[in-house]
Amino acid sequence: MKAFVAEWYYWIKALHLISVMAWMAGMLYLPRLFVYHASAKPGSELSETLKVMERRLLRAIINPAMFAAFLFGGLLLFVQDWSQGWLHAKIVLVLLMGAIHGALSRWRRDFAADRNTRPARFYRIANEVPTLVLIAIVILVVVKPF
Repeated sequence: MKAFVAEWYYWIKALHLISVMAWMAGMLYLPRLFVYHASAKPGSELSETLKVMERRLLRAIINPAMFAAFLFGGLLLFVQDWSQGWLHAKIVLVLLMGAIHGALSRWRRDFAADRNTRPARFYRIANEVPTLVLIAIVILVVVKPF
């Protein structure tokens, strides 16, 4: 497997970056939809439209992009130097991003069932969390501080 990844490294890396960009686009947009949804009256036309948008965004973009990012990122791990501390920190942050993804999925199910109890302000704050984690990941990968 290591020889395969080494031979196709740049293609795998490109696919990983494309997947991460798609995943992050969705992870940044979905909480913004939740901000609007939290202010919409349950059962209203706006609420029902947002339910469809949220479901499609999660199922058609965010979930497949996360799967691809993990797949291609996992392949890249075969040729990494595991003694580098930045790599361990990045993996922890990627797992945190996966947990955030799980929280967004749960919140979407709550909205779909008209069970949301959180105010729009909660989702405004939640919208910033993936951005901060993404910034930390990019700094770790580019700067490799340790």
